Amino acid sequence: MLALVTMETLLRARCFWRLASPGSMTVLHKDYRTVPPQNFSNYESMKQEFKLEIPEYFNFAKDVLDQWTNMEKAGKRLSNPAFWWINGNGEEVRWSFEELGSLSRKFANILTEACSLQRGDRVIVILPKIPEWWLANVACLRTGTVLIPGTTQLTQKDILYRLQSSKAKCIITNEVLAPAVDAVAPKCDNLRSKLIVSQNPKDGCGNLKEMMKHASDNHTCVKTKHDEMMAIYFTSGTSGSPKMTGHTHSSFGLGLSVNGRYWLDLTPSDVMWNTSDTGWAKSAWSSVFSPWIQGACVFAHYLPRFEPTSILQVLICGNFKGMKIKPGSMGKPSPAFDVKAPSRWDPEICVLNKHPSSYDQILDVNGNVLPPGQEGDIGIQVLPNRPFGLFAHYIDNPTKTASTLRGNFYITGDRGYMDEDGYFWFVARSDDIILSSGYRIGPFEVESALIEHPAVVEAAVVSSPDPIRGEVVKAFIVLTPDYKSHDQEQLKKEIQEHVKKTTAPYKYPRKVEFVQELPKTISGKIKRNELRKKEWETI
Repeated sequence: MLALVTMETLLRARCFWRLASPGSMTVLHKDYRTVPPQNFSNYESMKQEFKLEIPEYFNFAKDVLDQWTNMEKAGKRLSNPAFWWINGNGEEVRWSFEELGSLSRKFANILTEACSLQRGDRVIVILPKIPEWWLANVACLRTGTVLIPGTTQLTQKDILYRLQSSKAKCIITNEVLAPAVDAVAPKCDNLRSKLIVSQNPKDGCGNLKEMMKHASDNHTCVKTKHDEMMAIYFTSGTSGSPKMTGHTHSSFGLGLSVNGRYWLDLTPSDVMWNTSDTGWAKSAWSSVFSPWIQGACVFAHYLPRFEPTSILQVLICGNFKGMKIKPGSMGKPSPAFDVKAPSRWDPEICVLNKHPSSYDQILDVNGNVLPPGQEGDIGIQVLPNRPFGLFAHYIDNPTKTASTLRGNFYITGDRGYMDEDGYFWFVARSDDIILSSGYRIGPFEVESALIEHPAVVEAAVVSSPDPIRGEVVKAFIVLTPDYKSHDQEQLKKEIQEHVKKTTAPYKYPRKVEFVQELPKTISGKIKRNELRKKEWETI
């Protein structure tokens, strides 16, 4: 979830967080009027004005962050902080761009000197929303080391898999996950150094807080080419083991300029709050690159647990300003691309975050572009020029990379269509589509109908073999406590009739199975592939 707020609103919110008694709630902002764009006049002008020139050499720390530092020193930037962090205990951190630069250079020296890391070496960073996470991001940029973020929900097995797959030479974490790292470290031949963010020393780990006190801030940023590897993100693993996707210095550092300038419409006087977990690429998009490209303040509130009453004190943003919003649609194209298809956002991102995508065309199986209203595969045109916001390739997996190409297009694995007004709509993942008696059925519409029934807590829909129809819709359902004692067969019929009335009758689940829980990834995505495999492996 993203929040774009004014400094005044956050000042008031900060007072509320510190002074409010447990359980109390105060409405701090009720002005939900549409705000006119700050960086463009309307959608069409935005599409026409956007141009992105890519230099041979680019480094976000040197070419963006340090330039904002220079503007601060010259008095050409407002006193708005570059970084503002608070937690639930009354602690607060504020950094200017100059302070951010000084601290990140100290961190950079620790990586190159104490950890003996060289340009291109890989660094896994598993930290919650604490200031050191941001410093690690910038320090890796300055040293040319490749950042690999991980969520703090990773298990010991997950950490081992990531260390071995990435061949990372350094891992940075906190005292909570340090025991898990210690347990798997002997199995990781490439791991050379471990850093811990803690107030207490730990054998075998460098204490980052102590090391920062003695490190020099005299560091020269490396000169990186725009297509040099900058970061690796592991996919969440909904269709098998997590895969490594590589991003270059330009794909985020320059490619996300469209997000900061047009989608989020940020200026140096704005404060940007993104609540995404630090382990996902969404944090890079909206907690690092998009706001700092525009010189805006990055705000972070460290909450060990998600607290809706704290989160929902500000204005929520997700679409380009000045656009008519069609509920359920992904909106219109980003100005960075000739977009003709919708984006599919990950479930962990709030539904209010739906925004235009970077997809180029809707294609049939032969790569032909489809007209409005016809469903097809969503593809990004990557030849002759690959969009800079798109990941470079799957690391160490050329076969998987090659399988995503169809002619001049990168096939995303999503299905969708464009309407007559140029708005784009997501249907389903291509491997989740159910083909029953010639009908193509996307699981999301069926699942949406299912969860409207009061008996359903969660639902997952997959294909199941059928001797007559080839395959049929099967629903795995987690029931609410009040309905677990009901007659199961009668309840199945009731739920099936509900779906028939809510959506097209042919989409209803002909098979229903009640389960205690659904298999999920660490990010909370349902592993439909496991459920589908369970259905088909008995044939």
